[in-house]
Amino acid sequence: MAERVTIKVPRRARDRLAQVAQERGLTVGQLVEQLASQQRTAAQIAERVAAERKAAREVIGGDISDEEFERTPDVLVNLYSPAAERREQV
Repeated sequence: MAERVTIKVPRRARDRLAQVAQERGLTVGQLVEQLASQQRTAAQIAERVAAERKAAREVIGGDISDEEFERTPDVLVNLYSPAAERREQV
């Protein structure tokens, strides 16, 4: 059996978790475990960002710096159209 610990939360949070858990047919512990497993660490987020930037660079065939990615909101979404146009030209 997994080691159990106590987490102190405000009563309202506990009651809310209990309600959500009950509606999903889970215990509060199972719900908390499920919620925790869905959260990404800073390292996991950074790894995903790096992978997405690498893929974007490969798709457009260019070298976009990390600074350019950070200055341009939704750069990955905005790359799909120009990348499709480039493919049509080839």
